[in-house]
Amino acid sequence: NEPNKFVDPKSSESSLPKYSTGRRDDLIQMQYVRAVASYWGEAERNPVSPVYGGPMIDMDHAYLWAWDARPYPWFPALTDVWSDGENYRLGHWVTGRAALRSLASVVREVCARSGVSEIETGALHGVVRGYAPGDVGDARAVLQPLMLAYGFDAAERDGSIVFRSRGIARAEELQPERFAVTSDIPGDMVLVRASPEEAAWRVLLTHVDADGDFAARTASSGSPAATVRSVSRSELPLALNSDEAAEIVERWVAETRVARDRLRFALPPGGAQIGAGDIVSLSGAGSFRVDSVEDAGARLCEAVRIEQGVYLPAEYPATPMRIAPVVAPLPVEATFLDLPLLSGAEDPVAPYVAVNADPWVRTAVYSSAEGDGFTLETVVERGAVVGVTETELPAAAPGIWDRGPPLGIRLFGGALAAATDLSVLNGANAMAIGDGSGDWEVFQFARAEIVGPETWAVSRRLRGQAGTDALMPPAWPAGSRVVLLDDGPVQFPLSQSMIGVSRFYRYGPARRPPDDPSYREVLRAFRGVGLRPYSPVRLTAGQQEGGGIEFSWTRRTRIDGDRWDGLDVPLGEAAERYLVRVIAGGGVRREEQTSVPFWTYSSVARATDGVTGAFDVEVAQISDRFGPGLKARIGIDG
Repeated sequence: NEPNKFVDPKSSESSLPKYSTGRRDDLIQMQYVRAVASYWGEAERNPVSPVYGGPMIDMDHAYLWAWDARPYPWFPALTDVWSDGENYRLGHWVTGRAALRSLASVVREVCARSGVSEIETGALHGVVRGYAPGDVGDARAVLQPLMLAYGFDAAERDGSIVFRSRGIARAEELQPERFAVTSDIPGDMVLVRASPEEAAWRVLLTHVDADGDFAARTASSGSPAATVRSVSRSELPLALNSDEAAEIVERWVAETRVARDRLRFALPPGGAQIGAGDIVSLSGAGSFRVDSVEDAGARLCEAVRIEQGVYLPAEYPATPMRIAPVVAPLPVEATFLDLPLLSGAEDPVAPYVAVNADPWVRTAVYSSAEGDGFTLETVVERGAVVGVTETELPAAAPGIWDRGPPLGIRLFGGALAAATDLSVLNGANAMAIGDGSGDWEVFQFARAEIVGPETWAVSRRLRGQAGTDALMPPAWPAGSRVVLLDDGPVQFPLSQSMIGVSRFYRYGPARRPPDDPSYREVLRAFRGVGLRPYSPVRLTAGQQEGGGIEFSWTRRTRIDGDRWDGLDVPLGEAAERYLVRVIAGGGVRREEQTSVPFWTYSSVARATDGVTGAFDVEVAQISDRFGPGLKARIGIDG
């Protein structure tokens, strides 16, 4: 209306154009540009000068005010860089708006793709910022989300489909004496009001945020006291700004409340030519939109109550544009772990990967057999708590509280928390410790104190959990890697046939390809430690008559072994088998298998093996899928 007027609170010339409500209206801006360009683009309206031989207005050199050289959407979003960013909402910038489509043009395109040409869209108002209908069938399915979001109807009129925005049609007043008498409708008309419980008193709409980084956003409207049953959730593949989304949900809630009233009436065949989409009014009853008309002798009409004020544009508080901060594709750190079963619900073959990055980025893990042709294994959505030890962790007896000196840990990110003894006994605060490439011991801790920047001291520990007591070295040195076993580490699939096979793994920011310089590569082979049997316990030796030695032990299980109400723990393997080895002089002198938890080393066998002095005996349970598990060892003086 007055394109030279602009809104800028810092300027003395700040003012609204004539007839403006002060509400942002991208459609009128689009219509202004279209009208000026189309009008002066016609030769009869733009005569050629006989003096200089050019048109009165050279449209080849016509420019829009204001196209801004500052990059959208960083302008206007970065108000700490550009102080006039707040003016963009009501300003006349075309930056970020030039690619918008009018709702009418989108509807015409959808209809044209379906071969429908006889349409009228002159009564459609609105702009479309982005629409991705996906793989849908006919034009009706494509138009339905647009009709819901923008509030318009479609009706057949004289061989054409007329599209019309709600709230602009004039209501035609009906007098009761014009109604037809029919057995389908008792009396002149039927007015029905639905129960309040049938209406949605709170509406949630998920959409794509058109202002910023195109993230999924949810707009809501309705009474805070709405019950769960009265909440309506919808998702539209539309790009909307915050004002538009708020206006849609407000309109939906208002329409739902008003539309509880439905009207049925009949008109004579030659009566008023009322069709679907038309607005009628009844004295004392209000306005109604006709939804359907059935010609059955008389014209049976069904209508729903409306209020024209519902469709008036409203002004909402300005919502600043949101842009996710730019994160450089910095390398991430990944720790690969081959762990025993912790809860029993895991895949026993699949390894884990724990990722830490600062700042955090979604991380993709790829694998390849030969170092090229990488395939995606998993995408890690959250970071893990990873660190290194700053003090030594000496070995300790499993099954009892380790009250030794606190273990110093420096974390690369995240935090630790203390837990009660009961919580620890129920599985809380599990942590893996190792050198980062070999076996891992699993321990738990009850106490955690922060003692410096990103530095923690953990104490009151349970050592050698999940059968890893047999892996415990005399001491884990300072500099050992630790990983908190919460929801951070994630498993990625590994088939049984790939156990023990080395593969190349690349990991880095998920939004980058695996050949990006930000990716790192390691060569790893995993053994499927979740299948590994625990080491036997209570390995003892007893002298027999004749000089033989009998060894006995108690097996453990990796599956469902925490129950106390059974006679024995489940076997967890296809059959009970053990591998027994006799070691003397640094070599294996005898190796046998047994299916019972005891074995006798006779004096004859000992003489045959040439074992005359001290020797050791190792016992390991055998798994059909893994092989010999962790071993128990006992020394014999000779």
